Amino acid sequence: MRLKNKIALVTGAAAGIGRGVALAMTKEGAKVACCDIDKDGLRETKSIIDKAGGSCFTDAFDNRNSEAIKSFVETATSELGQIDILVNVAGIMPAGANEDIEESTVDDILSINLKSAIMFSKYAIPYIRKSGGGSIIHMASVTGHNGHPGVVVYGATKGALMALARGQAMELAKDKIRVNTVSPGTVDSPMLHRFLEEEATDKEKARAGFDKIHPLGKIASVEEVASVVTFLASNDAANVTGEDIRCDGGYCIQGFQPKE
Repeated sequence: MRLKNKIALVTGAAAGIGRGVALAMTKEGAKVACCDIDKDGLRETKSIIDKAGGSCFTDAFDNRNSEAIKSFVETATSELGQIDILVNVAGIMPAGANEDIEESTVDDILSINLKSAIMFSKYAIPYIRKSGGGSIIHMASVTGHNGHPGVVVYGATKGALMALARGQAMELAKDKIRVNTVSPGTVDSPMLHRFLEEEATDKEKARAGFDKIHPLGKIASVEEVASVVTFLASNDAANVTGEDIRCDGGYCIQGFQPKE
């Protein structure tokens, strides 16, 4: 119960890592406020948490709308009493070459992956400060560390989230608000499943290929990523701020020697 009596806001919580984070934090004693654009997915997340005996407030809206973000933060605080933790997970990953990408798609990636994290932080920080401090975690990615063709704008937003966290960590240290990022490698999540459906000619072979390129021999589960986020939100990470923790099975640091 490392998060007992804590209140956590989790974005992108209708499925995948966002839902996994909400469930993991509930198991550690936190009350959670979850948001996403997917109403049905949010309803399912809430049902799972309710059945587990947790407390969950949800609201479905488009996080490109800053006024909706502000309203959610204010309502969640009114419903749950405070905010101690903010976890920005919401993101999209359209695939395609830079030269082929539409300007509207660029705007969506930047707004959903990066701008929303800035705006959620803007509206949540005063409440976290009022609680005496807390933790903000942004979901980054190995694509923010390594070059990945086909998802360059997505990767740019993930690198930007790491820079955002470092700046916020310094700006908010005096308020005892810690800010960090988590960078997963490939994760067995709905985002991967959609990618395989849209981009792979042989989905089974492509899925096995993702396992193979991770030195530990497998991609991450949602629960493995969520456990790192929960650690950063807890007092176990009381002296950790401005850091990025890679949860990537060794993907980013692997090297290759010639076979012959």
